Amino acid sequence: MKAFWNDIQLTHTPRFFLQRGTVRPNFETPARAVALLAACRAMGMDIVAPAEIDRAALMAVHAPAYLDFLRDGPAAWDAMLEHGPEMVANIHPTPEMLAQGARLSPTVVGEVGWFTADTSCPIAAETWPAALAAASGACAAADEVALGRHAYALARPPGHHAYPARAGGHCYLNNAAVAAERLRARGAGRVGVLDIDSHHGNGTQGAFWERADIAFASVHGDPGGYYPWYVGHAGERGGGLGAGHNHNFPLPRGSGDAAWLEAVSYALRSLGQVDALVVSLGFDASVDEPLSFLSVTADGFARAGEIVGAAGKPAAIVQEGGYNTEIIGGLLHSFMTGMVG
Repeated sequence: MKAFWNDIQLTHTPRFFLQRGTVRPNFETPARAVALLAACRAMGMDIVAPAEIDRAALMAVHAPAYLDFLRDGPAAWDAMLEHGPEMVANIHPTPEMLAQGARLSPTVVGEVGWFTADTSCPIAAETWPAALAAASGACAAADEVALGRHAYALARPPGHHAYPARAGGHCYLNNAAVAAERLRARGAGRVGVLDIDSHHGNGTQGAFWERADIAFASVHGDPGGYYPWYVGHAGERGGGLGAGHNHNFPLPRGSGDAAWLEAVSYALRSLGQVDALVVSLGFDASVDEPLSFLSVTADGFARAGEIVGAAGKPAAIVQEGGYNTEIIGGLLHSFMTGMVG
């Protein structure tokens, strides 16, 4: 199996992170990718640097103004007096503002608030090249799937919290959504996106909310007590043409392997008939994670891989979360071994 990776993804080193009123180091570090890359090598995967995707592939998911912001914003930020080392918003447009005609500010301070959902995705000059490489890897994995082969995109930074025009939750470009759109462009009639990161894939849900040709299912911690806090509830089923094609399976804290695997199996079946799969694979559901919520073991990840493999569809595995660098390489090995044997 090919694993898609570009070393430029290591240059993105976000520093700022606000947790419960305390500024602390960001969880999304280059060490995550180093651990996963070592696991890919240990498994004998063919590690390939993907070709850079063009703007049209990104615009299948993301708004042009948002792409321009990610690319050009850091230069405008650096030109501002008394700026910090990274772009972080100190105000976001509220629902009241939006309802009363809020507009995008022409200033970089206003742009950061408009184009980010939270403070966990600081932006620096290195962010755009790394995010572009991650999305390119997801696209390359989709190209492999279009040929009937499984593939792995070691996507860092991750992507499933990124909306078409908004970053959030360590995510800037929605790699899984880009892969799904690529599969559609390569001839897949209907694509299923299965998200098994411990957090709801709110950005992916948002991207495909009104789509019937790309079905979405997410297994995650109950948003009543877990990020992203406001969406990811079971009653969110899609809108317009997408009504009934969005499926959420929120689970309570400490669910463990049995409940999680039952939900993963049911989520996969809920996608219905699809020609290809995109799997948003996060390891933050692990019992050994620093912010563990779902308490899944290594055996649980191996069995989840078996469930995906048994579906009999080529799958683009796109890396999302997982922040314990001591274990995520082993969890990737467990999942891949379960999937392909």
